[in-house]
Amino acid sequence: MNSFSRRKLIYSGVALSATSLLARSAWGRAEAALIASSADESLTGLRERLLMDFDWLFQYGHGSDPARDLGLGTGQGDFAKTGEFEFAKVKFDDSKWRSVKLPHDWAVELPFVHDDEQNSHGYKPIGRRYPETSVGWYRRTFEVPAEDLGRRINIEFDGAFRSVLVWVNGCFIGRNDNGYAPFHFDLTDFIKYGEKNAIAIRVDAAYGDGWFYEGAGIYRHVWLSKTSPLHFARWESTARANLNGSTASINLATVVLNQGTAIANPHVRWEILDPTGKSVANADATAQKLEVDGQASFTGTTKLANPILWSVDTPNLYTAIIKLESDGKLHDEERFTFGIRTVVFDADKGFFLNGKSIKIQGTCNHQDHAGVGAALPDRLQYFRMGVLKEMGSNAVRTSHNMPTPEWVEASDRMGMMMMCETRQMSSSEEGLAQLEVMIKRYRNSPSIILWSIGNEEGVLQSDEPEVGQRIAASMVRLAHELDPTRVVSAAVNGDNKKGLSDSIDVIGFNYNLQSPDGYHLKNPKRAIYGSETASAVSTRGVYSTDPLRNTVSAYDINAVPWGETAEEWWKFYATREWEAGGFAWTGLDYRGEPTPYGWPSINSQFGIVDMCGFPKDTFFYYKAWWGRDPVLHLFPHWNFKGREGEMIPVWVHSNLDEVELYVNGESLGTQKVPHLGHVEWKVKYAPGFIEARGSNAGKIVLTERRETTGDPVAIRLSADRMEINADGEDLAILKVEALDKDGRAVPTANNLIGFKIKGEGKLIGVGNGDPNCQESDKAPKRSLFNGLAQVILQSTRDAGEIQIEAFKEGWDGPELTPAKLVIQTKKAASRILVR
Repeated sequence: MNSFSRRKLIYSGVALSATSLLARSAWGRAEAALIASSADESLTGLRERLLMDFDWLFQYGHGSDPARDLGLGTGQGDFAKTGEFEFAKVKFDDSKWRSVKLPHDWAVELPFVHDDEQNSHGYKPIGRRYPETSVGWYRRTFEVPAEDLGRRINIEFDGAFRSVLVWVNGCFIGRNDNGYAPFHFDLTDFIKYGEKNAIAIRVDAAYGDGWFYEGAGIYRHVWLSKTSPLHFARWESTARANLNGSTASINLATVVLNQGTAIANPHVRWEILDPTGKSVANADATAQKLEVDGQASFTGTTKLANPILWSVDTPNLYTAIIKLESDGKLHDEERFTFGIRTVVFDADKGFFLNGKSIKIQGTCNHQDHAGVGAALPDRLQYFRMGVLKEMGSNAVRTSHNMPTPEWVEASDRMGMMMMCETRQMSSSEEGLAQLEVMIKRYRNSPSIILWSIGNEEGVLQSDEPEVGQRIAASMVRLAHELDPTRVVSAAVNGDNKKGLSDSIDVIGFNYNLQSPDGYHLKNPKRAIYGSETASAVSTRGVYSTDPLRNTVSAYDINAVPWGETAEEWWKFYATREWEAGGFAWTGLDYRGEPTPYGWPSINSQFGIVDMCGFPKDTFFYYKAWWGRDPVLHLFPHWNFKGREGEMIPVWVHSNLDEVELYVNGESLGTQKVPHLGHVEWKVKYAPGFIEARGSNAGKIVLTERRETTGDPVAIRLSADRMEINADGEDLAILKVEALDKDGRAVPTANNLIGFKIKGEGKLIGVGNGDPNCQESDKAPKRSLFNGLAQVILQSTRDAGEIQIEAFKEGWDGPELTPAKLVIQTKKAASRILVR
């Protein structure tokens, strides 16, 4: 379904070269687009969007003691007068505050606490019972040139967790109480032009929006925007393509605001650039008279012959450039990307992209990562997306909130479809406002194939179905009005027979494989997909479940009671033509919801890859059946000292015709690979090696071997890239391993490794994928977990090199030969910064 005529209302650290190349090329395109956009804005001087992430100061406040919260709340007259807040003035003494750079998540810096009330949020001391660590203050000064007087100045937050109060130059500006939706404030009247200005921000994370780790602080970007008083409205510019044969009609629209002091006569012109940057179309809208404080809508239409389509394989993006003129003067210019593609959910045939039948091979994902919590630099978004692409995934679901802009941009540029989900399922003013902001912000993104209005709302599904139906109907009507090109759905963990399911366009089933067949028979005209599936659990590198150690076997045999293994759910969805596909829970492990165990586990074990992005073995099941390349993955490792003579399950994930297994040179026979399945043997353990040989049509295509290694004697460092940009934002993501005397990676190594960093970079986080590891994410040391750890380095803004040394930490255990690595940082165009 492409349109509606009804309801109008208001790498991975694992050495995957393809992943590295894919993420690198996609990031390069995104980087070029950012730089070009900044350059255009700088040259025209009409619209500027300056990054405000650097040069912040931070200190903790307090949720109940005003004396430890800059005096706020001492009396009841805090907001009685404007301009009296000394902590938001330039001369305020902040010399004891510490420097931080945004994005920033202070929760990840805190120690773990054994408090079962905090388990779903990762056992961090955040909440009303932890007033001393649940409030944070940010301060900085900044300059606005005198020549900016007369422009509109706004501060824009991509997201902060959670309750935010903002002051500028002693004046209270406003508040926001949502952890995921972007927000902004107009500072025009409060700025001191040609002088230093001060901003203070209080962030209170005591209340949560979700039941998973959410972080704390300003964990997304902050921007200072400058426009002419006559300018385009925020997120009101759209380009909607209708494909008819070999021609695409592009319907263009925008809204102009007049915040000046005189009547204007705005005229709007569009220019369309193809994916190579060539100008291919133009459109104009008739000028209109626009009163002071008024707004007006403008529309235009143009056509493209033989358009270049966006798809998961070729994520081609067009660019729309919009210019706003009045009385012969250019006042504003805006640009955004869009794609041309068709999307159809068909009740009989499943899902179609550009007229081609494909299955949605998706994963659900939260937004945190090892070492940095919820505060992911942009590069890390592409890194994570690259890991999922390497697996063969073609879709992500933004569970369970409006995503950060960079995750959507990565989807657009890397060819990953998206189910974009709002946080609050409600038709209240707040709920509809969150939905509206999400749709307006992302409706030009071709990767988004459907909107989701909620997740597992038991009361609205079962207890109060009439209320659920009405709430969903209101949200769907609003979504259709804002974006008539996409369908609307919700993730339902029930039978979809009543409640909110009556109002949505496409039916999503969470788990519950017993229901879709019967539902399809009774509702043959309703399209169906798996909104949340699997919930298989496993621990990377572990091959026997041990509840005493809170670990789960990495064989695909474990799922929570409501879930399914990877093979179970994918065989179900892949073999039913009418099923559009589904989203596995989850692509990556995440903090909080420690499943299937509680303390001392501090993150889930649902991920197909771990918290660092290191693949678990099931990753290769999906790669075999979701990807196109030949796959042969043999596991487990062959280091089982002390278990000699025991029977060890040996599995192979492959999409080849058959696999032959050798143990210490002796064949244990050949097995045909079942469609959508795997092959396995029981092998009596003896040190040496196991080897799998995969064949097609009798010819060996791939061979893989696992050898018994010796003890660790040395450390190895490798990086996803050996050269990064000296822009203060770019990253090098390092893999840390231990090697035996023959240079082989030791898959069971758990040595504590220390790190020294010198030069033009800094360590911003460490991790190892261990769901039970409570070591600091910020300290310059980390234990290997089953042979692996991760270090995340970020460049400074000076070109040079980053030197990192990894060495054995502490006195226990044998010595390890240290490893050194040098990352080059090069001069590169960077985003324009607030000074």
